[in-house]
Amino acid sequence: MSETSVREAEIAVEQKHVDVVYARVDEMRSEAEAMRNRGDALAHGARNEAVFEQAAMLFERDVMVRHANQILRTLDAEHEGLVFGRLDDTAGETMYVGRLGVRDVEFDNLVTDWRAPAAAPFYQATAEQPMDIIRRRVIRSSGQTVVDIDDDLLMPERHLESMAVVGEGALMASLTRARGENMRDIVATIQKEQDEAIRAPWRGVTEITGGPGTGKTAVALHRVAYLLYRDRRRMGGTGVLVVGPSPAFTSYISRVLPSMGEDNVELRSLSDLLDGVKAVRVDSAPVAAVKGSLRMRRVLKRAIREAPADAPNELRIMYRGEVLKLDARELDTVRNNVHNGRRPPNQARVDAAEALLEALWRKADSYTDFPVKRADLITELGERIDFHRFVVVWWQLLTPAEVLRSLSDRRRLSRIAGRGLTRSEVDMLADSWADPSGPSVADIALLDELRMLLGKPPKRRKRKTDTSAAELQTWSERQSGPGYHRPDDYDEYSHIVVDEAQDLSPMQWRMVGRRGKYASWTVVGDPVQSSWPDPAEARQAQDGAFGGPRTVRRQFALRTNYRNSAEIFDLAGKVVRDVSTPEQLPHAVRSTGIEPSIQVCSFDQLTEFAVNAAKELLGTVDGTVGVITATSRVDSTRSAIERLNDERLRVVDGLESKGLEYDAVVLIEPAELVAESTTGPRTLYVALTRATQRLTVVTTDRNWPDS
Repeated sequence: MSETSVREAEIAVEQKHVDVVYARVDEMRSEAEAMRNRGDALAHGARNEAVFEQAAMLFERDVMVRHANQILRTLDAEHEGLVFGRLDDTAGETMYVGRLGVRDVEFDNLVTDWRAPAAAPFYQATAEQPMDIIRRRVIRSSGQTVVDIDDDLLMPERHLESMAVVGEGALMASLTRARGENMRDIVATIQKEQDEAIRAPWRGVTEITGGPGTGKTAVALHRVAYLLYRDRRRMGGTGVLVVGPSPAFTSYISRVLPSMGEDNVELRSLSDLLDGVKAVRVDSAPVAAVKGSLRMRRVLKRAIREAPADAPNELRIMYRGEVLKLDARELDTVRNNVHNGRRPPNQARVDAAEALLEALWRKADSYTDFPVKRADLITELGERIDFHRFVVVWWQLLTPAEVLRSLSDRRRLSRIAGRGLTRSEVDMLADSWADPSGPSVADIALLDELRMLLGKPPKRRKRKTDTSAAELQTWSERQSGPGYHRPDDYDEYSHIVVDEAQDLSPMQWRMVGRRGKYASWTVVGDPVQSSWPDPAEARQAQDGAFGGPRTVRRQFALRTNYRNSAEIFDLAGKVVRDVSTPEQLPHAVRSTGIEPSIQVCSFDQLTEFAVNAAKELLGTVDGTVGVITATSRVDSTRSAIERLNDERLRVVDGLESKGLEYDAVVLIEPAELVAESTTGPRTLYVALTRATQRLTVVTTDRNWPDS
C-alpha cells in the first residue's frame, strides 16, 4: 500500500473515533441544557415559598445552573480540535488525548484531558525514555474533520506490522501557520521541557526563563489551565491573576485560556492593575527609570506628611473670651505627631482633631490668668462647628492622584525629595506629572503605593434593611455567577502569573506583590530582553513580593526557539552578543533558507521604504505584518502605513512589541531603538525576534549590524 493510501486509511480510522466523541459531546450538551432548565424551573417554584426556604431553593438553583453553564461554556470552548493525540502502549491499550475528558454513557474513556496525569506521556515520552509508549500520534483537525496525522515511533523494537506509522513534523507544521490577532494554545504540540514547567507543583515560585520564541508565555498560560484542573477548589475560588506588560499583550493572549475552557482568570496589564485608574501614556526611559526606583518610596512618604498647599497655616479660635492661637510651626508639630501615629492619614482625622485640641489646651494652660479645666476645653471646643470646619480643611482626605499632581510643583518636589533626587530628575518628574493627559504606566505603581500610604477614608455606616428574597437571589448570583466581580484592589489571589518579569521596576514589583500576599507564583522572563537598568534593585523588590528569600523556588530554562527561523535569529543574536552569554540565547530549530532583508536608505526615506517593505510583505505572507519603530516615530509611521488599508498591519514601538509575534516584521532604523533604551541593544533584540517567517530592516547605516 502506498504512503498516501496508508495515510488516508489511518485518517479514516481516527475520523471514526472523532465522530463518536463529537456525538457524545452533543449528548452532554443536551444533558447540560436540561439541567439548566430544571434549575430555572426550581427558581420559579420558589416564588411562593417563605423567605428562608426560598433562599435555600435559590442557592440550589444557583449551584445547578452554574454547573450546567460551566459545562456548556467548556464544551463550546473546546469544540474546535477536541481530539488531538493518541498513544499506543506496550500493553496493547490505546488512549486518546484532547482538550477535555469525555466518557461514554458506560463511563468508558473516549478522550483523556491533556492535563490529567495519564496524559503526561503524550508530552514527556521520548525515544530515550519512552514510558512504555510505542507510537505517539498527533491528530490535526479542522472543525470536526480530521485533516492530517503525524506519528512518532518511540519503541521501534516493539513496533507491530499492523501498527502504521505515517507523517512527520507536526510541530514544524504548526509553527509555519499564519499568525492572527490572538495567540493560540499549544496543547497539541507541547514539548517535554515545556511540559515539565507546566506540571510543576503549585506551591512557592516557579520561574520560567528562556529566550524569544521558546514558548514562555504559552507555557505559563497552560500552567494556569493545568493548576485549575488539578486543584480548582484552591485556585478557582480566590482567583488567578495574569499580569502582562501592555494592553496589546493582554489582548493578544486573551483567547488562550478561554480556548481551554478557563474563562474566569483575570488578565491585567501593568497600565491597568490599579482599579479605577488607567495609564494613558508611556514615559521616556530615563523618566520611567526614576519613577520605578525604590527611591520614590521616600519621596512619596514625605509628600503625604507635608501639608497641602491650600491648608491653613494658623488656627485662631475664641474660647471664653480668650483667643487661642496655633501658628504654622505649632501646627506642623501637631501634623508630624499625628503622622507618627499608627493610622494612615486618611483614617487619622479624628486623631488630628484630638491632637489639635490637646495643643489648644496646652496653649490655654500656659496663660497664668486663664484658669480652665482640660476636660471642659476639649469637650466644648470639640463640639464647636468652627473647630470642625478647620479640621476638615487642615487635615484633608487626599487621593493618590491629588498627591502625585501636587508634585508637579518643582519647588515643592525639590523640598520634599531633598538629596534623594538630582535637579535634572526633579525637572523631569515635575514635567511628567504636569502632563494634563493623565498618568503614565510608571505612575500606576506610584499611585498604588500612595493608596497604601494614605489608607482608605472611613466609610459612613449604612442603615440596616430587611433582606428580601430578591436581594438573596442577587447576592447568590453575584457570588457564583460568571459575571462576579471581585472587590476593588483585590489582594487574595491564589496564583499570580507575571510575564516579561525582567522588565518590572522595583515599584511595580511592590504593586504586584500586594495582590499576591497569599499567592503562589509563576514568573516568566528573559534577562537578555530586560529593559530595566538595575536588575539587583528589581530582584530585591521581587523577593519582597514573593514573601522573602525562604519561599520555595524552582527554575525551568527553555532552550529551544520555536518562533524564529534560524536565519532571523542569527541576525538578532548578533546585536546582543556583547550583553549576553551563549547559554542565554536559545537555539532556533527551524530553517527556511530565507535571509532577512536589510534595506539602506537616507534618513528622509525611512518612512517611504518602510511602507513599501510592508506592502511587499503583505503580498508574501498570509498572516500579520508588524511594523516596529522607535516610540518617537510611531504616530507618523502609523499615519503613513494606514494608506495601505490592510487589517493585518500593526505599528508598535520596541517595548510594546514584547511578547507579540507576527508572520513578518518591518523594523525601522535600529539605531533609534537602541538610543531610546536605557539598556542598550536589548529592546532592539526584542524587536528583531518578533517575526516568524520574514524580516525586513530599514536603516540608514550601510554597515549595520556590524557597525
